[in-house]
Amino acid sequence: MSVFLIKAAQLLLSLSILVVLHELGHFIPAKLFKTRVEKFYLFFDVKFSLFKKKIGDTVYGIGWLPLGGYVKISGMIDESMDTEQMAQPPQPWEFRSKPAWQRLIIMLGGVTVNFLLGFFIYMMILFVWGRDYQNTDDIKYGFGVTKTMEKYGFKDGDKIVSINNIPFAETDNISAHLMFRKTEHITVKRIDGTIEELKLPENIGTELFETGDIPALAPRQKFKIDSIVPDSPAFKAGLLDTDKILSVDGKEINYFTDFTYALKNRKESSVSLDVERNSEVKTLKITPTDDNKIGVSIEGIEDSSIVIRHRDYSFGESIVSGFSVGYWTIKDYLSQFKYIFTKKGASQIGGFAAIGKMFPATWNWAAFWQLTAFLSIMLAVLNLLPIPALDGGHVMFLLYEMISGRKPGDKFMEYAQMVGFFILIALVLFANGNDIFKAIFN
Repeated sequence: MSVFLIKAAQLLLSLSILVVLHELGHFIPAKLFKTRVEKFYLFFDVKFSLFKKKIGDTVYGIGWLPLGGYVKISGMIDESMDTEQMAQPPQPWEFRSKPAWQRLIIMLGGVTVNFLLGFFIYMMILFVWGRDYQNTDDIKYGFGVTKTMEKYGFKDGDKIVSINNIPFAETDNISAHLMFRKTEHITVKRIDGTIEELKLPENIGTELFETGDIPALAPRQKFKIDSIVPDSPAFKAGLLDTDKILSVDGKEINYFTDFTYALKNRKESSVSLDVERNSEVKTLKITPTDDNKIGVSIEGIEDSSIVIRHRDYSFGESIVSGFSVGYWTIKDYLSQFKYIFTKKGASQIGGFAAIGKMFPATWNWAAFWQLTAFLSIMLAVLNLLPIPALDGGHVMFLLYEMISGRKPGDKFMEYAQMVGFFILIALVLFANGNDIFKAIFN
C-alpha cells in the first residue's frame, strides 16, 4: 500500500471517530431531554447518501462529502436552514421549546466529549505504551543553538539545568517552553562544566516564530550521509552518499545541527560545500530549497550520543500523567493562536492535506492515537470559537439569552447562521488552498 493511502486511511479513520463521538455528545443529551433528533450523519449528504436507515424518529446515515458530520435537531436553526419548520408553531419535542439550560447542555455536549476523549486517549497511551523521554545528560554533545538563541547568550554544547528555577530533567518539551509558555530565564551547563543563568525576553516565542528559528535548541549528533534524494539539489550538484561533509561556506561541520543551521543562515541563495572524497577535498556549489534543505538523508554515527529512555505507567499513574499531558496540550494549543493571527502564521494554516501529512507513513497505533487525541482537543477548541454555525456561536447566543432574559429572534439567528456558514467555508477554502499552493510551488 502506498504512503499516501496509508496516511489517508489513518486520517479518515481518525476524523470518523472524532466526528461520530462529537455528534453523540449532542445526540445523547438531546435524547435525555426528550428533544427529537431527525438526522445523525457521519460526513455530509449533499444531494445523496452512501448509506441511511431510519430508526424511530432519527435517520442514521453516512454522507459522501468527508468534511465533518452533523445531527439535525428539530426546532433548531442550524446548517440545514430549515426555515419551513421554524415557521410552524413550536412543538414540545423541539429544541426551541426547551429551557435555555437544557439547550446549553445539548450544545456543549460535542466539545465536552472531544475534551474528555482527548484526556482519555492520552491516559490510555501512557498505560498501554508508556513514554519515551530524554534526560538532559542523555544528550552527550548538548544542544546546537540558533542565531536567535546565541543573541541571548546560549552556546553550542549547552545543556539545560533548569527553567525558571525549576529543575529541567526531560528535554523533549523544550520547544513548548520557548514557544508557548512563560520562560523568563534558563540555567545552562557549559561544555567546560560552568553553570550560567540566561535571561530571555517575554516575546521570545514570537521572535523565534518570525525568524523561523524552530527548533531553537536541537540535540547535537555526529553524522554521516546515508543517501541522496533523487533529483534533489544535492543530487544535481554531484554530492555522493560516500562523501564526508567538512564545511559549509567555510564553517566547519562537526554535528548535524552545524549543517542545518549553516544552510539556514547562508548569505547567498547557494552554498559552497567542502567534502572529503577518496582522501581529496572537493567543493560543490548547491542551491538549497526554500525550506533550507538540499536532499540528503543522514544517520548518526554514535548510538550513545543521544540516549532514549522509556517509562511504563501503572493505571493510576497513567490517569494523573495523562491528565497533565491533556492540560498542557490545551494550554499550548491556545497559545498558538497568537502566531496564527499574523501574516506568517496565516500562510502556514493547513487543511486536510496538512493534517494527513502528520500521520506516520507506516501504520502505528501509538502514533495514530497520539495524533487522534491532539485532533480531538483541537476540534473541541475550534468548535468553541464564538462563530455562528459553530457550537461556540450557539453557546454565545444562549449565554446572552440566559443573562439578558431575551431570546434572539429567528430571523436574526438565520442571518447569523448564514454569516457564520460563509466564514467557515472561507476558512476551509483558505486552509486547503494553502495546501494546494504549497504542493504546487514547494
